[in-house]
Amino acid sequence: MSDVEQPFEEPVVDDATIASEFAEVIAEAADERSAAERERDEYLDTLRRVQADFENYRKRVARASEEAADRATGALAATLLPVLDALDLAEAHFAQSEEGEGGALRQARSLLVATLAKEGLERIDAATVPFDPTVHDAVAHEPSDESGEPVVAEVLRAGYRWRGAVLRPAMVRVTG
Repeated sequence: MSDVEQPFEEPVVDDATIASEFAEVIAEAADERSAAERERDEYLDTLRRVQADFENYRKRVARASEEAADRATGALAATLLPVLDALDLAEAHFAQSEEGEGGALRQARSLLVATLAKEGLERIDAATVPFDPTVHDAVAHEPSDESGEPVVAEVLRAGYRWRGAVLRPAMVRVTG
């Protein structure tokens, strides 16, 4: 009877075995899911850190570039200070003349000063203000009858600030 087919017998499986195998499969799937979620969270955290680092880098490079440009233009303004001094002296020489060389000189000087002022150059040349060693260079001192703070009596050479930073302190005579 080898050619005779034997009836198919269904294996006997009880509900407890099925439940336990099903619970194992569910537990494995839950473990895989939680591992995938942890990995996803780690990647998201890494991505956020990289984005923040890149944004900080961009800001730092932009700030450094702006500071370099400020330093370069400040250096150019500093090299123009002797020209401004020469124009001041020439204007004082031609103070009486309204026409000719004196008028042309005043126009050229005021154009240069206005252009530099638009870019951030400020002149330090106020007299009768309290002496400030960060913006004034005292080259002469005269005693005063008053015992108050030292005061700028006369500006001998104008000083200049470039965007708030002192390029050259004003050379002054101080009383007090």
